Amino acid sequence: MDLHEADLREMASVIKSQVVLEVSSQVQSLLDSLDTTTLDIAVTGEVGAGKSTFVNAVLGINDEDFHAAKTGVVETTTLPTPYHHPHLPNVRLWDLPGIGTPCFQAKKYLQLVGFEKYDFFIIVASERFRENHAELARAVGAMGKRFYFVRSKIDQDLQASQQRRPSFFQEVQVLKEIEADCTRQLKNESLENPKVFLISSFELHRFDFHRLQDTLAEELEGHKKHTLLLSFPSVTAAAVQKKKSSLRQHIWKKALLACIVSALPSHPFHLNIPMLMNALKKYQQHFGLDATSLETLATMVSKPCFELKNQVRSTLGRGLSENGVQAILSQSAAYGQLAAKMVTNKVPFLSNVIAGGISFVAAYFLLHTALDSFAQDAQRVLERAYGLEEEFQGSSRYPSPGFICD
Repeated sequence: MDLHEADLREMASVIKSQVVLEVSSQVQSLLDSLDTTTLDIAVTGEVGAGKSTFVNAVLGINDEDFHAAKTGVVETTTLPTPYHHPHLPNVRLWDLPGIGTPCFQAKKYLQLVGFEKYDFFIIVASERFRENHAELARAVGAMGKRFYFVRSKIDQDLQASQQRRPSFFQEVQVLKEIEADCTRQLKNESLENPKVFLISSFELHRFDFHRLQDTLAEELEGHKKHTLLLSFPSVTAAAVQKKKSSLRQHIWKKALLACIVSALPSHPFHLNIPMLMNALKKYQQHFGLDATSLETLATMVSKPCFELKNQVRSTLGRGLSENGVQAILSQSAAYGQLAAKMVTNKVPFLSNVIAGGISFVAAYFLLHTALDSFAQDAQRVLERAYGLEEEFQGSSRYPSPGFICD
């Protein structure tokens, strides 16, 4: 098994002390910093632009859900209202009051909604971008915050265009015309190079949602980038791969913590099973493979839930249990013996703490192969849900041991 050189180098830099508890505390602090990272996204626009529907779509919940943002044809938001991500409580999408009033003043509006608490602003319009949108964007930029324009309800525009000109309708051409028109509107309001994304909140897998996600991730740094990748729904194969890559960067921390704890007196390795189970359950949620996420997706795409569940074929995906994890760890220890010498040569401290690194490698291999398996499950679910035709392009650098995937 070829462990990532970057992981080994980072581990070696963390393990500077020969005291187990000090190292354990340091690694736990690194993991805690991931879990406590906040992300606050402001969603604003004129009344009826689809702000609340967009919020619910990004959070992966139905408009009828008890925790969903209220939607309607009239203004339903009078105060900044936070909506928490169902699996990441420190991620909040804020549904802000509409900006379409005649007496709208951007600077005063931003002060009223508390602009300083948001990481960036998404400005939504369903028809035209007007002076109010540009004025707000300029004020947001002047206060040092990023902003992005979302042209919503694109599915409705395409349907209307096809009905008006059925003989001449070409979807790609219509989308280019809409994007060009949006850009022209904003440039007429003295905004240079505006970032415009065409989105349907009911069909996130189409149009520009993936491009919006990529842009946001590129312009965020560190833990906030990681948090954004986990919080946004994976609706394309590329999104699944990016989420997997971001999660993989932190596997060594969880594996190292589990093994350091097991090195303490009277702390056998099996006591780490609950921690590893928790990590695996979070992986399932991040990829939308838990029961609630699959049921919600089935409702959104109007397909029987069992069709999506049948695409979850990995052993851990079908039935995650402590007994199953324990069995996998026992088997993966054999692979750990093959890699233990390589690990302890790079990080000598491990040889004194966890019996030649075997326990570390077992936990690392479990989490890594489980992550690959869940990503493959997620890709199959997407293909069935959205009728995607592209093949799964990601491939693991590590051979499957055979007991993770059937």
